[in-house]
Amino acid sequence: MADADDETLQNGKLGDKKGKKKSRFYPTEDVKKPVKNKKPRKPIKLRASITPGTILILLDEIDQGKKAIFLKQLTSGLLLVTGPSKLSQVPLKRVKQQYVIATKTKIDIGDFQLPEGLTDELFKRKAKKRKRSEDMFTEETQEDENPSQEFVEKQEAVDEHILAKIAEVEHLELYMETPFSLKKGQYPHAMIF
Repeated sequence: MADADDETLQNGKLGDKKGKKKSRFYPTEDVKKPVKNKKPRKPIKLRASITPGTILILLDEIDQGKKAIFLKQLTSGLLLVTGPSKLSQVPLKRVKQQYVIATKTKIDIGDFQLPEGLTDELFKRKAKKRKRSEDMFTEETQEDENPSQEFVEKQEAVDEHILAKIAEVEHLELYMETPFSLKKGQYPHAMIF
């Protein structure tokens, strides 16, 4: 009986050393196995140009070109920003650093303490449960996801303080209301914000 590296004869069947039966067929596509990473994740470093009170230009799909004010960095690394919603229609939300342009315009937030509980858990959506209907032609009414009363109260408290600080600076309300856009021949890498 020949002893091979991978294969041995066990109970009359061809298999590997662990006793598992080998497949007769090769997979048609490569099966990717996830790589186990045992290193802890490093916290995301905040850009030096982004400080509390900095006015940011948002580049994400929904609020593209709108301006918002940076409040703080959350534990997930996302930025907590607000429009305020009365001026630029940007609610209290989380944004990735990659999707913002930091301007040199800043407002003095002062010693304003954000309301307790403004964490990543407040912004997470609840998982929807699908119901099976007996008749496939009947439409299921889904409830709209309205923000919780707690979230609305926190947003109003933040916006009230920010609006008071914006009113102190001349022409800043108009600046916050107007969306950012580029015309022909304008290049963002050549601009100073």
